[in-house]
Amino acid sequence: MALGEGTTLITLVLMVVYFVVLLGIGVWASKKIKSSEDYILAGRNLGFWLFTLLIVCSICSGMTLIGTSEFGFKSGWPGVWEQIFVPLAASFCIIFFGSKLNKIGRKEGCMTVADYFAIRYENNRELRALSAFASIIVSLIYLVGQYTAISVVLMWAFGLEHWQALLIAGVIITVYTVIGGLYAVSWTGLVQGLILIFGVLLVAPFIISYAGGMTVINDVLASIDPNLVMPWFETNYAAYAYCTPEYLVSFGIMLMVGLACAPHVLSNVFAAKKASYFKWSPLVAFGIYVVIMMLVKISGFAVRAMAETGALGAEASAAVMANPSVALLYGIQAASPTIMITALFAVIVLAAVMSTTDRLMLTIGTDFSWNIFKTMLKPKATERQVVRISQICVFLAAAISLVLAINPPEMLAFLIWLGIGMMLSAFAVPLLAGLYWKRATAAGAIASMTSGIIAALGFGCYSYFNLGPALPMHFSIYSFVIAIIAMIVVSLLTKKNSDEALEKTFTGFYMFPKDEKKE
Repeated sequence: MALGEGTTLITLVLMVVYFVVLLGIGVWASKKIKSSEDYILAGRNLGFWLFTLLIVCSICSGMTLIGTSEFGFKSGWPGVWEQIFVPLAASFCIIFFGSKLNKIGRKEGCMTVADYFAIRYENNRELRALSAFASIIVSLIYLVGQYTAISVVLMWAFGLEHWQALLIAGVIITVYTVIGGLYAVSWTGLVQGLILIFGVLLVAPFIISYAGGMTVINDVLASIDPNLVMPWFETNYAAYAYCTPEYLVSFGIMLMVGLACAPHVLSNVFAAKKASYFKWSPLVAFGIYVVIMMLVKISGFAVRAMAETGALGAEASAAVMANPSVALLYGIQAASPTIMITALFAVIVLAAVMSTTDRLMLTIGTDFSWNIFKTMLKPKATERQVVRISQICVFLAAAISLVLAINPPEMLAFLIWLGIGMMLSAFAVPLLAGLYWKRATAAGAIASMTSGIIAALGFGCYSYFNLGPALPMHFSIYSFVIAIIAMIVVSLLTKKNSDEALEKTFTGFYMFPKDEKKE
């Protein structure tokens, strides 16, 4: 699977320019780094648009283009709820966590979620270590899915071998992330975000129009299965018909809350320059993302219609039906009026899948260098040593995830769903309970996080490998419920944290620290 010779040449030129810009940003950003706070949080100095687009880009992933279009291709309109749930994750993160964590971060010097846990639960070792290791493991799992998505794009564009595509992507992303930290990630995120927004607005109409417009697309979907144009499937009667009402409820919780609690997303609120940004950024982030997601989903519908009617051509139709993960790629290849648009789209897809990858790598480096090395192993480490360890960890994270990503691309969706499910099960309960329930304790948080991770792995493997009857809801909801029960039961059986810790961390049933309510 590769583009034509002329298109490939143009694509190569555009990608080289794109990569040079990213590396240039990395070099420029490296000159702004004077401390570990600069490297990890960009000096807590992100402006409104940098912060808002960084949140969007942190959530945006291989699923945004590759996975979302595949989902639309296979499940039709019942899967469109995903396009509400994922954008809501950005809003949920900013609204429920933003003001409190940003204020705590500036007041107490917190740079990571584990820092917050250590102060709120008065546990600087066990809970910090557990949350850091959980974040690293979950981020690695999620990172494997991102590299796999990048590989799919490069194989399509240049006909590369899977390992060659992984190596190229790994080198580029690792270099600018290692040298530039969050300054580089935030500014490259701005570039990638703008490319994604304007790119999807440009190319999606071509695909939808080439398929014959919405009326034709819906007619074709209805001819395949009338339920493909319904808001949900009443029962799970086929492999693609899993978006039943009960499944969608659990799916929505996983995406909206799980992604909002993801360490690589949540840590962005520590870097915002002003808490006042949290007033409008939830709406702006939601609005940007929902438009992009809807257009990509409908493009997936369009490619399914094109494959069924033969508009893609016999060979391409067969390829897409066999592997729907490439649906959007073949769709734009068929619908583009010029080879320049096709080449540009290759860069757009690459920008989408790279925008989460760099943030994940920096999160892994931060979790080890700050939460384990600096806090637990070598408290007297210098700023330079912390930054250097973080850079080494970013490199190791890239190497490990690239090796793991050699697995078949068919595992892309499972790896990403597993990663999000583990984020929900590990972090949602300790975070929400810590911020809003004064009775939550360190023992409860540890029990919740541990049981949630173990249960998520168990139910995830049960579901993926079909070890028994199909679960009516997404596997993560079961592990999430177990985490909630563990938090409540263990917290009520153990000693409450001190009033000083609760006051420091603004714990209580309110969203905004008291001294901000007047703003």
